Amino acid sequence: MTMADDDYVYDEASGEWISAADAPVSSDAADTVEVRDSVGNLLVDGDQVTLIKDLTVKGAGQTLKRGTLIKSIRLTGDAQEIDCRYDGIKGLVLRAEFVRKR
Repeated sequence: MTMADDDYVYDEASGEWISAADAPVSSDAADTVEVRDSVGNLLVDGDQVTLIKDLTVKGAGQTLKRGTLIKSIRLTGDAQEIDCRYDGIKGLVLRAEFVRKR
């Protein structure tokens, strides 16, 4: 499929219309959000992290203690939030400032 010179797409990040040929390049750059833990280590999907502070989980009536190991995290696209699973808590989202990469 060949794109004509007059094909444009709307870039939501910049709020401007850009040529379709340039769209894949700029969307790749926007998707790379660096997520760093409390000491500055780079986090990626599948990492194991340890809590550095006791955290009360809203809605679950449970407190996660310091030193709790969280396995297989997923990045959300936000620079400070990570999605994870823990026994008995669905949809747990932690702030990166409260975890340390293991």
